[in-house]
Amino acid sequence: MSTSSTNLPSKMRAANITEQGDFDVIQIRELDVPKPAQGQVLYKVDYGGVNMWDTYARSGVYKPGIPFTLGNESAGEVVAVGEGVEGFKAGDKVAAYTTGGGFADYCIAPADKLVKLPEGTSTRDAATVLLQGLTALTFVKEAHEVKPGQFILIHAAAGGLGLLLVQLCKHLGATVIGTTSTQEKADIAKKAGADHVLLYGEGRDIVSEIYKITGGGIDRGVHAVFDGVGKDTFDMDFDLVRRKGTIITLGNASGPVPPFAPLKLAPKNLKVCRPVLNQYVHTREEFQTYSTELFKLVKDGHLKLAVHAEYPFTADGVKQAQKDISDRKTSGKLLIKVA
Repeated sequence: MSTSSTNLPSKMRAANITEQGDFDVIQIRELDVPKPAQGQVLYKVDYGGVNMWDTYARSGVYKPGIPFTLGNESAGEVVAVGEGVEGFKAGDKVAAYTTGGGFADYCIAPADKLVKLPEGTSTRDAATVLLQGLTALTFVKEAHEVKPGQFILIHAAAGGLGLLLVQLCKHLGATVIGTTSTQEKADIAKKAGADHVLLYGEGRDIVSEIYKITGGGIDRGVHAVFDGVGKDTFDMDFDLVRRKGTIITLGNASGPVPPFAPLKLAPKNLKVCRPVLNQYVHTREEFQTYSTELFKLVKDGHLKLAVHAEYPFTADGVKQAQKDISDRKTSGKLLIKVA
């Protein structure tokens, strides 16, 4: 094992849960600094990215082993590498996609889920874009291949993932329609490149408004809908997509999508996809290929990064970040400033 310093501390702070439940289960605990095993890298965390995944792990939707340290996206500087690791050394600036552990002073990551940051990319930017950027990029390439001339609907278009989906779909030549809850968020989505933004609620007939945009006839509606809202919008999605369209359900912000009969797909030959990022970047080659493409899109200006807020690395800070992302009142990325 190589290290940047022989004086690494033995203890570190970590945003940890010892049981699942409400926000109050989050605490900052003192834990041992981990040592990288074969194929692993230890890095000092600068920033952690906040995602809905963290709320699912804390609340019980997901079942990680307990005790558990939150944070599945973080960026910082390598301090040690395990046996057999090639391509990384102490001092490298990196970002990682991990199964927890990111909201801590130090984090362990498998080398095949770690990316070295390109010249000029900060750890703050990396923590802002890595997980949601990879999610958006893989979904518009593989969950539904977005093509020029298509109509694409993005629910929660002003959220962190939504803004990236808007920009990528526009970059790929689609007509982008977003939905959001306030005029302020609508303005943010429009600025990101959405051609049309519709406000849901208050008796708005979203289906009719979509049909006016896409045109009528047998093929009225969008080619695909990316839905991170979940329960509140899922049934409506079947009316919003056109014949042979695709519903990509990618989150449960309003609650889990209820079960449905497969025959519900038959009238328009629809497809429903519930992808997860890990299955698109499962191998080292997949992860590195998509990560390289993602950071190039950022460098070339095709993806503009938006940070909603930075939160302190305290129990209250992590709790507030989870409350804010759960309340769906944010636009852009939420970050935990660890260092």
